[in-house]
Amino acid sequence: MTSVQTSGQTTTERAEGLVVGEQTAEHLRLADTYEAHNYHPLDVVIAEAEGSWVTDVEGRRYLDCLSGYSALNFGHRHPALVQAAKDQLDRSTLTSRAFHNDQLGPFARELAELAGMEMVLPMNTGAEAVETAIKVARKWGYDVKGIPDQQAEIIVAAGNFHGRTTTIISFSGDPGAHDGFGPYTPGFVTVPYGDLAALEQAVTPRTAAVLIEPVQGEAGVIVPPEGFLPGVRELCTRENLLFIADEIQSGLGRTGSTFACDLEGVTPDLYVLGKALGGGIVPVSAVVSRRDVLGVIHPGNHGSTFGGNPLAAAVGRAVVALLATGEFQQRAAELGERMRAGLDRLVGHGVTAIRTRGLWAGVDIDPALMDGHEACERLARKGVLAKDTHGSTIRLAPPITIEESDLDHMVEQLAAVLREAGAE
Repeated sequence: MTSVQTSGQTTTERAEGLVVGEQTAEHLRLADTYEAHNYHPLDVVIAEAEGSWVTDVEGRRYLDCLSGYSALNFGHRHPALVQAAKDQLDRSTLTSRAFHNDQLGPFARELAELAGMEMVLPMNTGAEAVETAIKVARKWGYDVKGIPDQQAEIIVAAGNFHGRTTTIISFSGDPGAHDGFGPYTPGFVTVPYGDLAALEQAVTPRTAAVLIEPVQGEAGVIVPPEGFLPGVRELCTRENLLFIADEIQSGLGRTGSTFACDLEGVTPDLYVLGKALGGGIVPVSAVVSRRDVLGVIHPGNHGSTFGGNPLAAAVGRAVVALLATGEFQQRAAELGERMRAGLDRLVGHGVTAIRTRGLWAGVDIDPALMDGHEACERLARKGVLAKDTHGSTIRLAPPITIEESDLDHMVEQLAAVLREAGAE
């Protein structure tokens, strides 16, 4: 970094050509020096947030169109969620699961009812919930289906992203997440995403479950072919397999329905939930299923000191209450149509393809213009925050609470970035 003077204020020029203010530069120096480099964030240091907007340490405002990878479906600091947290902070925050607390039971009931299920196993992060679902599926395979011990297999999809724990990255196709972290956990079979015939051929007497994302988020908002999810459901029913739907990013209103599976009239055997379940305030995740599935877990089999803590449960209850009205699902569907219409006009003008589900889009930037990271840097300079994935793709997932005018502004700024890069 080198210091320069701009309008009488000391600024810093980053290696990638971005000019940042003095306060931002100090935070970036601290990050470069003291933080493990497990992320490649944009050079924006957020200090405050409200609704769809964030403010950096220099006082500049940005429209947040990533929403914490869908953890902020209801925007930053939604009043009902903040109030639920404040009220609970005055009462109790942690009891451990050695005791009951007065928020967990109601939270489990309300979340189970929202999902049309019977039981909830609460955890903290999305990766923990996926690990939980894997353990449940294997235990169910041994105790209920009768798979010989140590032989259970779970079928997963290529291009998946379910987290970064050692078990989960064992079946990841992303070299950055996978390579260099072995030895890897066995018991997973990978098939192409959306290929029902390949999935059917992969089933053996050892298969306990199929674990898929109804929409692959990290892969670039990849939507499966029509009929794929109903086909998975039928196959799992016929072959006595558990259908595990990882709805950590796609669930809880993002796609214009409570769950992405709802859009195709499909009910899995287990929902894996996280991100938006904590309202952007605390980490909350859960596996939600029927009693005959989660009933295979007994005391000592699985747990978490913080899983189901009263603060998390209170915020989770407030999230479920927001979703119970159906208002946010409808809003995501309507705003998603508006976003889709705006993005459609960019195809052929710097954008090669788009994929959407509700208020969620994967936008493929023409690589002849720039890659996805550069597109996000240019958007940030125009006050819009997004994040790239897989080279040329950017993901757009603004809060469901976003105003129509702000949504239009997002599309307009993307169009401006493309024009300035030379798009016709």
